Amino acid sequence: MQKRRFITLGVFVIVCLAVAFGVSSKYKSNMSKNNSREVIADIKTTMGDIKVKLYNQTPLHRDNFVKLAQEGYYDGVLFHRVINDFMVQTGDGDSRDAAKGKVLGSGDPGYTIEAEIHYPELYHKRGVLAAARTGDSVNPEKRSSGSQFYIVTGKTFNDSTLAQIEKRHQVNMMQKIFNRLQVENRDTIMELRRNRDREGLDRLRDELVAKAEAEYAKAPFKIPEDQKQAYKEQGGTPHLDGDYTVFGEVIEGMDVVDKIQKAETDRNDRPLEDIRILSVKIEK
Repeated sequence: MQKRRFITLGVFVIVCLAVAFGVSSKYKSNMSKNNSREVIADIKTTMGDIKVKLYNQTPLHRDNFVKLAQEGYYDGVLFHRVINDFMVQTGDGDSRDAAKGKVLGSGDPGYTIEAEIHYPELYHKRGVLAAARTGDSVNPEKRSSGSQFYIVTGKTFNDSTLAQIEKRHQVNMMQKIFNRLQVENRDTIMELRRNRDREGLDRLRDELVAKAEAEYAKAPFKIPEDQKQAYKEQGGTPHLDGDYTVFGEVIEGMDVVDKIQKAETDRNDRPLEDIRILSVKIEK
């Protein structure tokens, strides 16, 4: 049926039976969330220098980046994942002395950071910094890696492609609402399952679909027009919006980022020749 288009077909899957409750080791900032100072960081790499601005709207990520920079955590780490017309990723502490060809991407300082996703205010336009993270299946709270981040290069989009991305966001939002309603009705669902009441399950599913549609209709998703223009003129990665914390942007040195994204890579997207962060300094 049309209204069930966003619901997985087949057996009525009870998402709530395997709900994960976040990632261990929470990071708590020891700096003021009300700090209005604009933080600028100078990232010196083997390909050139990149200057970034960290957003005050994401204080946990801002303060964590400053802490790691001041501790020298980023000194010597590689850009271990590079995809042309998409992004360049770094911050894996295990990458400093990694042998050629070693698969990287799991190194971190031993904690994760609470998500600070402020979409649509902060979005994946070309040049932004965003925090890497593990997937939703093991990380439903979308907590960020304690150290790994990526810089978006992306590509430009036309109206047709943006409309398709917008539709995918809408379907995902409807599915998330439906999944939440399943969790809220877990006891009823389990009782119906124990009683093998298939008709009751079907009726409840239809009720939850209707509730999900009504809730979504109150705040339907649309990509803001200014963002569409940015994605058409500057480029970016709009399909990542709302799922990862965007916490800064490049203000100088985007040409260096573009050189990094063009590097020849192996099948795991690691550059064949190491590209390294030499230092990260916070401007006073």
